[in-house]
Amino acid sequence: MTVHASAMRGAEGFDRLAGLATLPELLEWRIARTPSREAYRQFEGSGWVSYSWVDVGRQVGAWRRALRAESLPSGARIGILVGNGLAHVYMDQAALSLGFVPVPMHVVDNPESLAYVLSDSGASLLFVESAARWKALEPLKERMPSLRRVVYLGAEEPQLEPLARSLAPWLAAAASSAAAVEPVPIDAESLAAIVYTSGTTGRPKGVMLSHRNILSNVQSVMEAIPVLPTDLFLSFLPLSHTLERTAGYYLPIAAGAAVAFSRAVSKLAEDFQAIRPTVLISVPRIYERAYGALLDSLEHRPVSRAVFAWAVSAGWRRFERVHGLATSGGRSSRLFEGVLDRWLAARVRARFGGRLRAAVTGGAPLAPHVSHAFLAFGVPMLEGYGLTEAAPVIACNTLTDNAPGSVGRPLPGVEVRIGDQAELLVRGPNVMLGYWQRPEETARAIGPDGWLHTGDQAQLVAGRIVIRGRLKDIIVTSTGEKIAPVDLETAILGDTVFEQVMVIGEGRPYIAALAVLNRESWAREAQRLGLDPGHSASLRSAAALQWALGRIAAAVRDYPAYARPRAVFLSTEVWTVGEGLVTPTQKPKRPALEARFASAIAELYRGHLS
Repeated sequence: MTVHASAMRGAEGFDRLAGLATLPELLEWRIARTPSREAYRQFEGSGWVSYSWVDVGRQVGAWRRALRAESLPSGARIGILVGNGLAHVYMDQAALSLGFVPVPMHVVDNPESLAYVLSDSGASLLFVESAARWKALEPLKERMPSLRRVVYLGAEEPQLEPLARSLAPWLAAAASSAAAVEPVPIDAESLAAIVYTSGTTGRPKGVMLSHRNILSNVQSVMEAIPVLPTDLFLSFLPLSHTLERTAGYYLPIAAGAAVAFSRAVSKLAEDFQAIRPTVLISVPRIYERAYGALLDSLEHRPVSRAVFAWAVSAGWRRFERVHGLATSGGRSSRLFEGVLDRWLAARVRARFGGRLRAAVTGGAPLAPHVSHAFLAFGVPMLEGYGLTEAAPVIACNTLTDNAPGSVGRPLPGVEVRIGDQAELLVRGPNVMLGYWQRPEETARAIGPDGWLHTGDQAQLVAGRIVIRGRLKDIIVTSTGEKIAPVDLETAILGDTVFEQVMVIGEGRPYIAALAVLNRESWAREAQRLGLDPGHSASLRSAAALQWALGRIAAAVRDYPAYARPRAVFLSTEVWTVGEGLVTPTQKPKRPALEARFASAIAELYRGHLS
């Protein structure tokens, strides 16, 4: 069965950006339409500062002039290694307007991985967050023979080699020696970005996205979830993540909405209160942490916990009734809409600033009990699905058609069907051009008829997509049982005492787990168990292991017995991108983790393997 979303829902409004073929045209169009409206807001010095669209246009012109002065070759790749903020926007837009190709990179990545991306893409210029960051990369510069210029944020450092320039003098030199530089002609099929995939099992691949890929996805998302000129986005998911690039950066330009750049994940709670966003885009872990903080506030208040559980149940029944998912209602739901909403639900919504119209989540499965709780309290959680290779959004739930447990219906203009082995296939104008310099892998990913192989197994239920697992991410134990590790890990992470989890068991007699504990939760539990939370030996004690396995068993109680971990290795040391143990979107790199914890894993199976 093939589902074509625009045929199901109609294409009204789908061509609202008709006539705009490229991202530079989109920005110029926005500046001309609403020059004085707020475009961006960021924290500078001691307060938040706003910038209008005309301010943005002026700065992009200055950066374009400086880029042109570098005399880079046509189609040059521009590495962008800075966090979310106006500097990232200016470099991205200036590069696009000259026909150059941005290569956004993860600021938390390690030097080896970054050097690989710069080498593989053949980047001519690198824009980096600081001189110190370039110094960490400089020993690997022989691997980047195409690199001709490094521009870094911060003060000028004379001791750096001539290749590197501080931003301010780089801009000033071009301003004093060149007239205004106009954008160059480009077409819709020109490259708009090379975005490197996370690479959980091997080297990342560069996904080639065209202007048409991205603009078509922006149009489709706008059709599914209307964005208002009065909306205010809070941007904290990295701009190196394609979901944030398309839905949190280019989409607001199309809609004329404003974007506030969060200071840091550690300051999110404060930024929610200061910004009071109406739209939020995130990966599940942020929502799971917010849910954990909410539960922690009720830790020693059993009466409140009981009321919380009842309120979630009542609110969920109301949500089902409103969205036509069930016929149940009852007095409890009506009561929730009044007294409980003011007493509890409004307080939960206030944690996000109190004005959210849409809280989008993607990139990984969201634990059902987390989404149920927030939806019950009126936080408009919208789970979606996509791939970098699809620019990236393929499907999403909407404000008027929200069915948790699914990732919603395919976007307008996007076709999906189920192929061999229940694999989800996708076709549409958002599907990538291919992998950078990897024609064989491109041919494996995209069939001759244009269908993109997602690698995800799925079902179509009443026109909605339900993801069932990964084709390759299946653990087969030595007893022949098959387990989807991502689903199992998502269930375990639903318990907020666990920060990170990876389950193992390929070719082994049973499932085991490597788990990183939340330090605060472990400190409380260690005290209850009479253990020293600061001593690593406490994590190996029988009492700690029994406690952890009990928590895991409760989290995976709905799974068959063979899928439940029977052994666990505990730690409080978080796995980081810099160590190469997780991807920038926090997916575990399984081979790297198995190598790092080889001796611990051997202990988990001691006496049970030949």
